[in-house]
Amino acid sequence: MAERTVSDVLVERLRAWEVDRVFGYSGDGIDGVLGAMRRAGKPVFVQARHEETAAFMAVGHAKYTGGVGVCLSTQGPGAVHLLNGLYDAKLDSKPVVAIVGQQVSTVLGSAYQQEIDLVRLFGDVCAQFVQAAHTAEQVPMLVDRAFRTALATRSPTCVVLPHDVQTRPAPEPARHEHGVVTTSAGVRPARVVPRDSDVRAAADLLASGERVAILAGQGAYGAAEGLVELADRLGAGVAASLLGKPVLDERLPFHTGVMGHLGTTASARLMRECDTLLLVGTNDPWTEFYPAPGQARAVQIDIDGRRLGVRYPVEVPLLGDAAETVAALLAVVGRRDRRAWRERVETWVREWDAIATGRAEAPADPVNPQGLVRALNGRLPGDAMVAVDVGSVTYWYARHLRLPPGVPAHLSSTLASMGSALPYGLAAKLAYPDRPVVALAGDGAMQMNGLAELITVAARWREWADPRFAVCVLNNGDLAEVSWEQRETEGEPRFHASQHLPDVPYARWAELLGLRGVRVTSPDEVEAAWDEALTADRPFVIDAVVDPAVPLLPPLQPYEKIEPMYTGLAAEDTPLARRAAAHLRRERAGEGFTDPG
Repeated sequence: MAERTVSDVLVERLRAWEVDRVFGYSGDGIDGVLGAMRRAGKPVFVQARHEETAAFMAVGHAKYTGGVGVCLSTQGPGAVHLLNGLYDAKLDSKPVVAIVGQQVSTVLGSAYQQEIDLVRLFGDVCAQFVQAAHTAEQVPMLVDRAFRTALATRSPTCVVLPHDVQTRPAPEPARHEHGVVTTSAGVRPARVVPRDSDVRAAADLLASGERVAILAGQGAYGAAEGLVELADRLGAGVAASLLGKPVLDERLPFHTGVMGHLGTTASARLMRECDTLLLVGTNDPWTEFYPAPGQARAVQIDIDGRRLGVRYPVEVPLLGDAAETVAALLAVVGRRDRRAWRERVETWVREWDAIATGRAEAPADPVNPQGLVRALNGRLPGDAMVAVDVGSVTYWYARHLRLPPGVPAHLSSTLASMGSALPYGLAAKLAYPDRPVVALAGDGAMQMNGLAELITVAARWREWADPRFAVCVLNNGDLAEVSWEQRETEGEPRFHASQHLPDVPYARWAELLGLRGVRVTSPDEVEAAWDEALTADRPFVIDAVVDPAVPLLPPLQPYEKIEPMYTGLAAEDTPLARRAAAHLRRERAGEGFTDPG
């Protein structure tokens, strides 16, 4: 029998932390760890096509399961590739542990091949904990600290393992002497609830408000039932941050939808008109869409004290778990008669629904992307999991897709990195192989890494109890979000050389991999494509040719904020630009504006 090594101890420690799978890509710098994983059989090693997507998969695992995601890479370029996914974990506050190989200790400092100062490299993204192992005895302790810190701070951490440390004999588990630290795996979460006096102060403030608004973020998961009851007692309207979209049922008549640049007119009105604001588990960065400072008195609930009062002036900051704190508020908040305010909110919701329906049904060339995403409503299975990429597709998801209660949906929100949908969807499917996945991506993200990770889908789908994995590619030949940003923020015309994307036959690529696919070039084909994708006997790609002229219009902005869009479009002076200007003018009219010109 082979002698147990430090790598065997590492793998045993991963199992002690209940790690089911490790996402990564092989390399000589982690051969010791890979050998130990082969010998143990568990955790399962999931080979991604690139270390960046392996890190995204680890983040997706953390988001869909609530556990710790783990990624593994070799030194040098492999380590560098992890950074984007780890920053996604950092900015969206998800626990991920990165295990990274390193050259043998004796060459460090010699400018050796693939030698990078990894502790310095990961020093920002894994600021809460990054350490390199120098001895065999350190490794169990470092792994335990990495997991505990990731969970305690909801952030990525990193353990660097030089190759020679990986292959050393396993340390004695019960060694007891000066300078040797023995630790154990496991942690149990605590109840975190504010003081009674602070809860009472928050309740008094909320009860005094005439026009109460609640903004729910991802930190409100688990508090949905209590939030609905609290909103009813206060007669409040409820909006969601982008990450908080799945928390509450958007069919509620007082739910105004997503707030912010890619949000709804109803949420914009709610934030503009409220006099009292309750922030629950949100760190949404769109501060210009919050109430104006001084307009509303505010209460904030967050499990992380560093975030209290950061986005808006808060009178009563409550440090605590959202569900526990909302329950404490319900114990002291009585029912208030705020029917007039609630009726206004519900009117705004109905107005937005009419606006959104009109936009989705508007003619486009050839397919309206808003109608494409909206057609998923009523078709999305109740046990589905949704993965969303970054780009124009994020706007259509935020505004048009109504998630059935309990359906999780995740994306790279705060980092806003393209290329998250396919690796997120894979992580979700590997964790729950008996549930269908729907991944929404633009053609830019699909070309960036989605085509590669579709290979991973093709390699693994036969292992899944439910083979459904529907990928919808919004194929407009354009980096559409950036094109509209160039117009909106700079008043510049679209720069064709930077924005144009080559046409790719996405459905045919899927078929080449043994999957199914269909190309959609007419609105009449949209519903049938969704039906086929959601009943297919294997993963399915919808290659939807959509109109890049449909504008990414922020809600209820004065003309001076929108005028640069018209300026940029006029400078383009192309048929597409003229069509985009017509779309823009029509959508603005739907919001009640009559723009000059």
